[in-house]
Amino acid sequence: MTDARISVRHYATVTAAYWAFTLTDGALRMLVLLHFNQLGYTPVQLAFLFLLYEFFGIVTNLVGGWMAARTGLRLTLVLGLALQVVALGLLALLNQEWSMAASVAYVMGCQALSGIAKDLTKMSAKSAVKVLVPTGDDSGLFTWVAVLTGSKNALKGAGFFVGGFLLSALGFREALFVMSAGVLLVLIFVLSLLPASIGQAKKKPKFSGILSNSSAINRLSLARLALFAARDVWFVVSVPIFFSSVLGWSAAQVGGFMALWVIAYGGVQSLAPVLLARATGGSAPGPALASVLGLALAAVTALIPIGLYFGFHPALTMLGGLTLFGAIFALNSSVHSYLVLAYSDTDRVSQSVGFYYMANACGRLLGTLLSGVLYQQGGVAASLWGAVVLSAAAGIGAMLLPPVAATAVSWAGAKGDE
Repeated sequence: MTDARISVRHYATVTAAYWAFTLTDGALRMLVLLHFNQLGYTPVQLAFLFLLYEFFGIVTNLVGGWMAARTGLRLTLVLGLALQVVALGLLALLNQEWSMAASVAYVMGCQALSGIAKDLTKMSAKSAVKVLVPTGDDSGLFTWVAVLTGSKNALKGAGFFVGGFLLSALGFREALFVMSAGVLLVLIFVLSLLPASIGQAKKKPKFSGILSNSSAINRLSLARLALFAARDVWFVVSVPIFFSSVLGWSAAQVGGFMALWVIAYGGVQSLAPVLLARATGGSAPGPALASVLGLALAAVTALIPIGLYFGFHPALTMLGGLTLFGAIFALNSSVHSYLVLAYSDTDRVSQSVGFYYMANACGRLLGTLLSGVLYQQGGVAASLWGAVVLSAAAGIGAMLLPPVAATAVSWAGAKGDE
């Protein structure tokens, strides 16, 4: 078998594993949120269910690349899949006779395992593509990364729908057992087809290399933190519970909308270079565009609570406003993901990207906590005003970024992420 055929087979194995994990990860989020909302949990309690998931995502993003370089990517990929199997299985064993405090603590622990699993799997899959593509094949690298990244958001969105559907069709425990069995099959598949040596560095990197020493990367990471907090402050708890509790939507309807939103957001991300070509004159974007998009996101988001205040139809106001939010957010995210590559030194790109995604996870953690707190204190309008403030912070933070030096990084190849 030729090297090319081996690479394609290994790429297919990695991609299939990432697809399966992404589907169950999206489904798990919707299952947990809707099930515990039905049990009467408050918005703050619902937010706490996801806090350790996001916190351990921060830790894993920070050290995962360093760990993979020392041990190989197959080990971290297998570990991520195995932890997801355990997390899903343990969550299915939740006893509804337990007190609310004990249940929250138990679910937080299971979600912590799932958070570690998610970022180990994501980091392993994306890094494996770079390893598998022959050196110098830049067009091949772009094509393979585009397939992996472009499909991820579609499957994550589909996972939201699958979670809502499984909850309605099978119930909480049975749905978790089905998903756990599915991930276990994928784990066996990876163990049998992927060699252990993939991604193992010849020279073991030092642990101190995980931190960024670039002021541009640090400033961009702060803007990234604010941007993703602006999304999750309404995305995680507030809007799904608003649709379910206030508008009376079913679990499948809530999951379906969240699925379509994420799928559409991913589509806009993939088209960002085309959509922004007029603004950039066909060239790569700079920090000024990131700033304009952040401030535009704040302005668009403010229209939603204003519309609700003046009595416009709540469902139409929310759906229309969040559609605009998703489009501008996707463009802003794509510009950020280009800038982190443009600011990174070639020999430190993996550490820079890891640090950047650590900030991404910090933003999700902040947004998750605020989503429950603000919704409980002031309803969905308070969460949306929080998104306005955080989006504006992302735009203002981008003003502090330095100009982008001449770089070989392709704007067309830079994709946003979750």
